[in-house]
Amino acid sequence: MPDFPARIRREFLVIGGGFVIDAVTHAYNLHPSNWRAGKYAESLAQLIFGLHSGLSNDSHRVPQADQFMKDWSVDELAHILFVESDIDLAVHHVLPLQTLYTDGLCSYEKTVDIKRRFPDRFLVYAGVDPLRGTAALEDLERQAEDLKPTGLKLYPAAWLGDSFKHTGWRMDDPSIAFPLFERARKLGIKNIAVHKGLPMGAVPLEPYKVDDIGGAADAFPDLNFEIVHGGMAFLDETGMQLSLFPNVYVNLEVTGALLVKRERWFAESLAALLKWAGPAKIMWGSGTVFSHPQPALHKFWHDFQLPEELVQMAGMQVTPEVKRMILCDNYARYAGVDVEAVKKRIENDEFSRKRAKGDIKPYSYKPEARP
Repeated sequence: MPDFPARIRREFLVIGGGFVIDAVTHAYNLHPSNWRAGKYAESLAQLIFGLHSGLSNDSHRVPQADQFMKDWSVDELAHILFVESDIDLAVHHVLPLQTLYTDGLCSYEKTVDIKRRFPDRFLVYAGVDPLRGTAALEDLERQAEDLKPTGLKLYPAAWLGDSFKHTGWRMDDPSIAFPLFERARKLGIKNIAVHKGLPMGAVPLEPYKVDDIGGAADAFPDLNFEIVHGGMAFLDETGMQLSLFPNVYVNLEVTGALLVKRERWFAESLAALLKWAGPAKIMWGSGTVFSHPQPALHKFWHDFQLPEELVQMAGMQVTPEVKRMILCDNYARYAGVDVEAVKKRIENDEFSRKRAKGDIKPYSYKPEARP
């Protein structure tokens, strides 16, 4: 890991009761030995590193691709989130991209490890590929039994066959999507998250649009549908889905990171979402380890305000109350998190004790010596 030139003194957030939920995180395995689909896997890995480089400030950027494109451990992820930043509770997703990466990019095994070792700090989402049909349903059954997941993470496309053709499916497809939603409902999984708005490399754009969300939300009113990367593209279309369907929400993974180096882009995206549906359906997500969570989180709470012309469009300013909703309250309500109970469980855990020492260097995790 890079030797950063100076230690970064962190200013702790003071957010009312002081609780932040990060609605999506990833312990990626980006190492070339994990690439299965040749140039497509490399292209996505390079895209993730490019976003990390372009949206991170110097103090929280991994400078070299070979230092970033590695197998990130569960311990590194937890240290970044709960020691180096002000995140209190996070959601880790199984990523079902086995046609691109041998372990799917964020492995089921890592998520099992997270669930076992850090049950007070992480919620988890299962992840399957709907294009696998019956095998996907069986995989979901296994993950539901082992993980007791809070939600299900889906990707709208896969790379199939020897040529790894990029093949998409729709959330409103009765033959591909609906059997999976029905099985999730049967298993008690109420929250369905889908990657949208951010194409995974140089691939067709169609699967990443949001015009298929409404059909799913209408057919399954007792399930919640979470648009991940909301606000990166298709702003009005996303906002319209939020306004029309009470069971559609948006997750700001990557969108939130824009705040560090592309504040105007972030402001316009957030204002558009607020214009359509107000603040109650917007949830914070860092996507760590895609980027370090602390710079955007700190700037959002301490410094961010909508410019006046965007206040007029949004119909509101981003007040401390709105920020608390986005950083904690909305996801807590969405997923049924008892925030006060979690606070009590973590108030003196290993991460809280390390965080309390302050003056923590980014990407500073080192494995503890074992006797």
